[in-house]
Amino acid sequence: MERNDCLLLFDELLELDPGTLKGSEVLDSLDGWDSLGVISFMALADENFGINLQPRQIAGCTTVAELIGLLDGRIRQQAHA
Repeated sequence: MERNDCLLLFDELLELDPGTLKGSEVLDSLDGWDSLGVISFMALADENFGINLQPRQIAGCTTVAELIGLLDGRIRQQAHA
């Protein structure tokens, strides 16, 4: 899976139009990014990447790109990331 595919999954999780997120967005500015969003992201990481994230790891992220970084090694970074 590539970075853009992961962004599309996150778009879907937040009920955004596909292609909305680019990575630089601040999490606190996103509608739908709340405690349920955190739990949903944890489930997404487990189901799609086999990664068991802890809430403290997610709490340390301020941007979408930082969240995607938690999945590093499981996604292929594109040249223009």
